[in-house]
Amino acid sequence: MLRLLSALLLVALASASGQPSFRPSIRVVNGTDADPHSWPWQAMVLYEQDGALYFICGGTLIDPDWVMTAGHCFPYNGTYWVLLGGHDITDLGGNQIIPGEKIVVHPDYDASKGNDIALLKLSRSAEVTEEVQPACLAPRDYILPHGTECYITGWGTTSTGGAVSNVLQQGLLPVVDYEHCSDSDWWGSTVKETMVCAGGANVAGCNGDSGGPLNCRIGKGVWKVYGVASFVSIEGCDTPQKPTVFTRVSAYIDWISGTIASH
Repeated sequence: MLRLLSALLLVALASASGQPSFRPSIRVVNGTDADPHSWPWQAMVLYEQDGALYFICGGTLIDPDWVMTAGHCFPYNGTYWVLLGGHDITDLGGNQIIPGEKIVVHPDYDASKGNDIALLKLSRSAEVTEEVQPACLAPRDYILPHGTECYITGWGTTSTGGAVSNVLQQGLLPVVDYEHCSDSDWWGSTVKETMVCAGGANVAGCNGDSGGPLNCRIGKGVWKVYGVASFVSIEGCDTPQKPTVFTRVSAYIDWISGTIASH
């Protein structure tokens, strides 16, 4: 029998309705526990080794057959699995744990150049329930305005070099626009226009949050996923003027649609 171990092997960063039932926090470093199943598209990517499943990355269910995550989340050859409907990973009762069938990493992914996005096709369709629902994605080419309040979600470490969280965390991350984030005192040329920066006030993604969603709601609209967690500063997850960096989903809508259609 496969066992789920809360071991962090990767340390690089470590519903169709779009209406999660959660209570926003004003303040996942310095995040708060999410309400159970309040982000029903949240996924966990796992790697199988010697009969055990190891936590690798976060992800987003975007279709009953597909999970979106980061390109750097597949460092090993072997079988990857997806956990859906998870909240407290010490209690997996009722969760869906499905092996992956095919991994499609963006053909231009490069750790130094970006395009840090991948799709994992499931070996069987996820059962869509109240707790497991596909996300709505950002509109094609949409750019989030500076200061938009978004939420990162994940089971990553709650401090730089700390332990992963057993309970899904959420953290408020205001968007930092490209003009500010690419300033030489911030991320400079490391940040590309196909990325989104978000964070401040000591709230940040951290090791293990890679691949997870940046959830945003514009006005009174539905929640949509606008980013895929990609990287943080090597100086520390919540380093000043180094907000969490995400792959900008709106830049890859055509690639996502084409990949799903061709597989």
